[in-house]
Amino acid sequence: MVSSQMTRVNQICLDSSFLLFRQLYATPVIRLLYQPHTDHELQAVKTHRIRTPPKRVDSTRGLLLDHECVYFFQKGKIMSFEAAKARLETAGQSHVLQFWSELSAEESSALLEEISQLKPEELLEHCRAAVEAASRHSSADGRLDARMEPVPPEFIGSVRKSDEERLKMWGDEGLLQISQDRVAVLLLAGGQGTRLGVPYPKGMYNVGLPSGKTLYQIQAEHIQKVQELANLKHGCRCTIPWYIMTSEFTLGPTEKFFRDNEYFGLCPSNVVMFEQRLIPAVGFDGKIILEKKNKIAMAPDGNGGLYRALVDNKILEDMERRGLEYLHVYCVDNILVKMADPVFIGFCVNKGADCGAKVVDKAYPSEPVGVVCRVDGLYQVIEYSEIQPETAELRGPGGELLFSAGNICNHFFTRGFLKEVAEKFESQLKQHVAIKKVPFVDGEGNLVKPTKPNGIKMEKFVFDVFQFSNKFVAFEVLREEEFSPLKNADGAPLDTPTTARRSLLAQHYRWALAAGGNFLDEQDKPIPPKHSMTKNKDPPAICEISPLVSYFGEGLEKLLKQKNLKSPFLLDENEAKNLVQTT
Repeated sequence: MVSSQMTRVNQICLDSSFLLFRQLYATPVIRLLYQPHTDHELQAVKTHRIRTPPKRVDSTRGLLLDHECVYFFQKGKIMSFEAAKARLETAGQSHVLQFWSELSAEESSALLEEISQLKPEELLEHCRAAVEAASRHSSADGRLDARMEPVPPEFIGSVRKSDEERLKMWGDEGLLQISQDRVAVLLLAGGQGTRLGVPYPKGMYNVGLPSGKTLYQIQAEHIQKVQELANLKHGCRCTIPWYIMTSEFTLGPTEKFFRDNEYFGLCPSNVVMFEQRLIPAVGFDGKIILEKKNKIAMAPDGNGGLYRALVDNKILEDMERRGLEYLHVYCVDNILVKMADPVFIGFCVNKGADCGAKVVDKAYPSEPVGVVCRVDGLYQVIEYSEIQPETAELRGPGGELLFSAGNICNHFFTRGFLKEVAEKFESQLKQHVAIKKVPFVDGEGNLVKPTKPNGIKMEKFVFDVFQFSNKFVAFEVLREEEFSPLKNADGAPLDTPTTARRSLLAQHYRWALAAGGNFLDEQDKPIPPKHSMTKNKDPPAICEISPLVSYFGEGLEKLLKQKNLKSPFLLDENEAKNLVQTT
């Protein structure tokens, strides 16, 4: 509260040679004492009188204002209006400050903070590249088709085509690496749940399971269980660190969600969250778009922003310190993801791969998924929109689709490969173009919601590093067991909370049947088993199995064989104990 008679500002020193607030008892006037860093600043301001004290002053951030000059302080760095103006003029973006005189102190602070994160040279190149890429995008054709070839069979592993002995060998190798603390998982979670119709990160979403678990909780429990499996097999106590790449939009809510849920039983020091960059949306004229008078329209730089974020946030150093060698990287929205999958990791290690990708057979030629293949001898993911229909329809000698390896954003990397990409190849990654409707303020400051695309959003994709691999492999898995993404709100035909929930419940129902369980309805009448199910219906009986009880269907026979299970049936740790006691 600010008294009308007196203002008290606690003494704060951000940097003794740079900025000092002194405790004052006076009328509402604050004096700023600091040592300017340039002659220009020295001439601009010596001591400012501010008639409205800042609402918040802390050890990392402050705002001081008069009619001519605003100073923003963050972590010992200063960004003045003049410095911001010069930075934007260098990049040809001075229009960003066109509403400066209309901004409040808080609004000015927010804008200066955004500008302080933009490097003039990078901004200039970003805007130029965006316009150039958008021009290429509008004239794109199918020229890639003649240069494409499928992944050679010797570089593809398959759950469907491999015998149990081989799968066990790969799984044992994976558990060995996990037991030696050489494996981590890395979650790509920078996007919001906008298409789901929620204002929070996708990982916090509850798809309506009987347990009410969110995606984050399901994934955390999978980590705990696979650690337990490795510990039991090798008589150790291992850890799988969980790295979570967020964005400015998702970091705060994600951190709070994990704290509120006590990290779902994981050690907080082994859950490492970090941010990817945000980059400006650009108009077709090469100018940054303002979404508010004081806010640049920003968006995460795509999941391929991972490689720069690993460097910016010193994640590679953390991995090296922990002795990690192998990373399982995946997207947050796949409810069936096998965290730190021992079979996949073991396959990649066994093949000596530095980079690997899980794939699923395309459901039909025109399915809108990217295809893992080779172009000019280099491994890539080609988006479905980049392939001509006649190419998508091509078939092999056995009648199978020639380009059938559908990408599901589920990857294996060695730490050495990630380090090499970050140091040598990150700047060479392709910039992908998304032409979007971006809300903006017009020259009069009015908010406009465009009816047609007006902006360019640039992003990099995580899979664009495949081309730099010395030994790339693909691993085919069963879609019904490992891939059911959550992207759209209910009402859409695919990838909704309902389809994700049904996929998980159908999987658990199959596991229970395979373990010898028998389901009963609410009247205790037997429910006839059904081994083949359609995607648009719930399984005959509702069954959810906690990851803390079974990672991927293992160990259920001793619990469920010849047991009558009343639908809906929730097999959590407590129910598992009850079943053991009644055996």
